[in-house]
Amino acid sequence: MGVDLLQPDEYEAPRKHGLICTMGYAGGGEIAKALNRTEHHAAIEAGFRTNIPLAAKAGVPNVITFSGNREGMSDDEGARNTVAGLNRVKKIAEDNGVTICLELLNSKVNHPDYMADHTAWGVRVMQEVNSPNVKLLYDIYHMQIMEGDLITTIRDNMAWIAHFHTGGVPGRHELDNTQEVQWDGVMRAIASTEFKGYVAHEFLPVHDPLESLRNAASLCDV
Repeated sequence: MGVDLLQPDEYEAPRKHGLICTMGYAGGGEIAKALNRTEHHAAIEAGFRTNIPLAAKAGVPNVITFSGNREGMSDDEGARNTVAGLNRVKKIAEDNGVTICLELLNSKVNHPDYMADHTAWGVRVMQEVNSPNVKLLYDIYHMQIMEGDLITTIRDNMAWIAHFHTGGVPGRHELDNTQEVQWDGVMRAIASTEFKGYVAHEFLPVHDPLESLRNAASLCDV
């Protein structure tokens, strides 16, 4: 078990509680400004060169990155730029045994104009980069909003997915029977593959946070 989305100076903190940091920030850009523009590539490379070795030392298996927003750029151009940026840094991840994860986010509700807003775009990028240490962070909440068809999409593309996030749809709150995702079914689909990574619960609880986390973990324990 672990905790997601810690900064490099926090990587070691979960060990005190018998946990690990399962996904870390490592200088991989920002949601709106990242790999789809070449002017960000040097800074992302510098961040990864500094922080991925720290992640490896702390046992952090994954670090996060983003596509960036479109801002009028075509998806084809953005994909080409993102491939180029990931090709520039993939050996850092490979040499350190850490996986760089590009997050899929929705552009309909939470992140207007975000480019990596459909699985097919992300998979295209992953296939062209073709590294065992560059994968997708498949956020179930975001992809339910954008495209649905979760189970088939996950099964068909598991080779390109390294990590999952959850959140209740709609609202990004608790995982429960007021939400439209059949969570146990999705988790059984994941468990039916050879996936060995983590499913992280990234939601905004409106009830007691610890109880909501316990319920989410129990619901997804299949």
